[in-house]
Amino acid sequence: MIGETVKVIVDRPMGSVHPKHPNIKYSVNYGYIEGVKGGDGEEQDVYILGPDKPLKEWEGKIIAIIHRNNDIEEKWVAAPEGMDFTDEEIIEQTHFQEQYYDIKIKRK
Repeated sequence: MIGETVKVIVDRPMGSVHPKHPNIKYSVNYGYIEGVKGGDGEEQDVYILGPDKPLKEWEGKIIAIIHRNNDIEEKWVAAPEGMDFTDEEIIEQTHFQEQYYDIKIKRK
């Protein structure tokens, strides 16, 4: 999947709060890819890095996968075409939610 262009439906825009955990505020846009199932049987979740305003839908490229060693699902990381982020930047920007997991950033 890394390197593929995807369309993301944003159900948790930047600035919104997690529906079950009000202490988690989304500092980046977060959504899913319709029709692609993740490890939890739900649609595949995606963090969107780069855009600096809340979105509803978005298209970009998968640049990395966040593998959760202590969970059944992985989170994909997308960015605008031609934009990349280091592993450290990905960890920093997704920390608001990923801090609760033992994660590893996977690349090609």
